[in-house]
Amino acid sequence: MRPRAPFCIRHAAADTFAMVVFCFISGMIIEIFISGMTFEQSLASRTLSIPVNIAIAWPYGVFRDFVLRQGRRLSLSGAMKSVSDLLAYVLFQSPVYAGILLAVGASTDQIMTAVASNAVISCGMGVLYGYFLDLCRKWFRVPGYYQRA
Repeated sequence: MRPRAPFCIRHAAADTFAMVVFCFISGMIIEIFISGMTFEQSLASRTLSIPVNIAIAWPYGVFRDFVLRQGRRLSLSGAMKSVSDLLAYVLFQSPVYAGILLAVGASTDQIMTAVASNAVISCGMGVLYGYFLDLCRKWFRVPGYYQRA
């Protein structure tokens, strides 16, 4: 993967698409089945999260790429990429997620449960999101993420 230019429309579009789709689905599953939120609370949270995810998708992609570069300085292994994806996801998403839940009226207990559950689940989610993001970047033909035929 090549270092990218400061702004690339394909990159921003891929990052935005990946963030909105992934966070809507995974957030709803966590909120309803783990945190005990009602469907209506979760739908409100997920609806509010769409513009938030649009706003943070590209900055998150930049942050994630930075964390991946730092991880590669330590090791080129696939395990290090997974750890870097996990760290980037938890460090960036947890405060944003807590703010969204607070804005939709979730209780303190619900917020703590949802954010803590999200952090634990992020052991897998951050890695899955990393693969999904890389796949979306290939679909959107982001320079450095696809092979030219």
